[in-house]
Amino acid sequence: MHQQLKEKLWAYIVQNNPELMFTLQEDYSVTQYLEDRISEVMPTALKLLAEDKPGYAIIELCMEELTTPLRPSKFNYLTAILATEFEEIYANLKESGLLTYEAVNLIDYCQPHFEKYGFSEANEDSSLIRGAIKDAVSTYLKEL
Repeated sequence: MHQQLKEKLWAYIVQNNPELMFTLQEDYSVTQYLEDRISEVMPTALKLLAEDKPGYAIIELCMEELTTPLRPSKFNYLTAILATEFEEIYANLKESGLLTYEAVNLIDYCQPHFEKYGFSEANEDSSLIRGAIKDAVSTYLKEL
């Protein structure tokens, strides 16, 4: 179960938080990060095992706990804005293989806005945040 959780967490990070993936790889801390995070949910896993919960349910509940601090995904949020508001640029970035690279750069570029508005699952649908991020993305794209 430990290994399954590590693999699932890493797959989640690669898919939804590539900025974290790159940072962990640059620091050579992928293994340590995953081990630390899995250690944090092991009490939950052991408690659920003691309650005879099925393995798939334990993994699902542990993944929910593991991914909570990683949500909402700024990467997915920005790529969605690119896809809907800047369709042609999005298509060009995707076709050229630069979408992930530029979306990760956009996370850094838009970070002040994410912080200013307290970007979270509770307010990710806010038109105020979306407008501020869309304007920042537009400015960033003009600088390319």
